[in-house]
Amino acid sequence: MRRLVLASDNPGKLREFRALLAPLEVEIVAQRDLGVEPADEPHDTFVENALAKARHASARARLPALADDSGLCCVALDGAPGVRSARFAGPAADDAANNAELIRQLPLHGDRRAHYTCVLVALRSHDDPEPLIADARWHGEIVRAPRGANGFGYDPHFLLPELGRTAAELEPVLKNRISHRAMAMSEMAHKLAQAWTW
Repeated sequence: MRRLVLASDNPGKLREFRALLAPLEVEIVAQRDLGVEPADEPHDTFVENALAKARHASARARLPALADDSGLCCVALDGAPGVRSARFAGPAADDAANNAELIRQLPLHGDRRAHYTCVLVALRSHDDPEPLIADARWHGEIVRAPRGANGFGYDPHFLLPELGRTAAELEPVLKNRISHRAMAMSEMAHKLAQAWTW
């Protein structure tokens, strides 16, 4: 079976990627399980951070790597929290703290439009000159009161108007078909098949 190191320690992302890559018969190994420490994410764009994380994980694990940089972008906050979604309330913030900070900063009345964005980068090796890049956006609105117990991150506040449910109210199987990560992974799977013959 082909192996990829996932350049993330997020257990929610690990679960989603394992489910999304199962049809390709790719084994996803978390970087932590290989003794790889997280990479710095100093950049202002999702693609630069994803590339940095993939190169870091691939170099240390000596395996092909897959990295994701994703986050929530709110119209009323000029795109914030954006690349700082995981640390919106501070460097050691958890999901609850980040969600509280999001609601604190959002205007009480105003534009509630937001989208999740996901950028994926796959590398055969740390110095691969041809990284595969896929990206997608998942559009919705922010609700002030959390709803649902599934998902992670900002999912309890991310409403999908066409479904009348938040991302945290979706069954994992449905979320793994329609989310930003699912859309980006579908594109990445196509690129892996074409470029790497996976």
